[in-house]
Amino acid sequence: MRAAFIKRLIQLAHQDQRIVLLTGDLGFTVVEPFREEFPDRFFNVGVAEQNMVGVATGLAEAGFIPFVYSIVTFASLRAYEFVRNGPIAHQLPVRLVGIGGGFDYGTAGMTHYGLEDLAVMRIQPGITVVVPADEDQAAAALTATSGLSGPIYFRIGKDDGRTVSGLNGAFRLGRAERVREGKDLVLVAAGSLSCNAVAAAEELKEGGIQASVVVVSSLNPPPTQDLAETLVNFPLTVTVEAHYVNGALGSVVAETIAENGLRCHLVRCGVKETPHGLVGSSRYMDEQHGLSDSGVVQVVLKALEKLNVQEKEASLTTI
Repeated sequence: MRAAFIKRLIQLAHQDQRIVLLTGDLGFTVVEPFREEFPDRFFNVGVAEQNMVGVATGLAEAGFIPFVYSIVTFASLRAYEFVRNGPIAHQLPVRLVGIGGGFDYGTAGMTHYGLEDLAVMRIQPGITVVVPADEDQAAAALTATSGLSGPIYFRIGKDDGRTVSGLNGAFRLGRAERVREGKDLVLVAAGSLSCNAVAAAEELKEGGIQASVVVVSSLNPPPTQDLAETLVNFPLTVTVEAHYVNGALGSVVAETIAENGLRCHLVRCGVKETPHGLVGSSRYMDEQHGLSDSGVVQVVLKALEKLNVQEKEASLTTI
């Protein structure tokens, strides 16, 4: 996903000379094509993310469109106050590019896990938050948001080359994309785990359970209307995201259900506890936290079983 994003950024930079790229001494093997194409528009500020956002804020004030490239935790958390008081407060076109959400940097340990970035960013009403599901959508999202005058936070997958079946790179700001139809429940997914949601839906189909899959890549603004119109038709919604269960996609869906008075049972599939000690590949970490294809399937089966029990109890009470 990173390579596709940089490739599209280079294309946009040819059209708009205001675009510049900053990195905090990382991203090499990915950002070189931009540096080679535009050596005078590329800046390595060193391991100083707060300062990098400060520099980007100044560049934006001077008329440039700076892209700030770093690992998710460094781009969103380390420089958070600088983002809040700079680009957000002054509505400047700084583009924060956080790489590797969830457990993408699995073996690097907790310091590199992006599990709260979407939550802290989306609570700020003055910044657009985009989390593409695959490389085609990442490129489309970059193009679709290129004309926005305010700041943007992109969460980009590290190196996942999979594509979401049925998505075809579609991206609409403030909208959701339904990529699979089913009548029994709906899986609402964000980011690269959208692939897991589609795979889980396919596995559920083999057991006679039909699941719709909706991809949410715009968290701020959220696709509230699309979600409300979809969720009203289902008894069960399961959110799937590489993030803590609180604050991001699961909270967006919970807020939509509550604020629209929907009678839809919600289960949030995400990270529920701090990942202490144990490290491994991103696939391994996803499995440990129930985010793999089979993990999502188990969450759905348990939720359906609980829902069926509740319905039976309610019918007995009525009788």
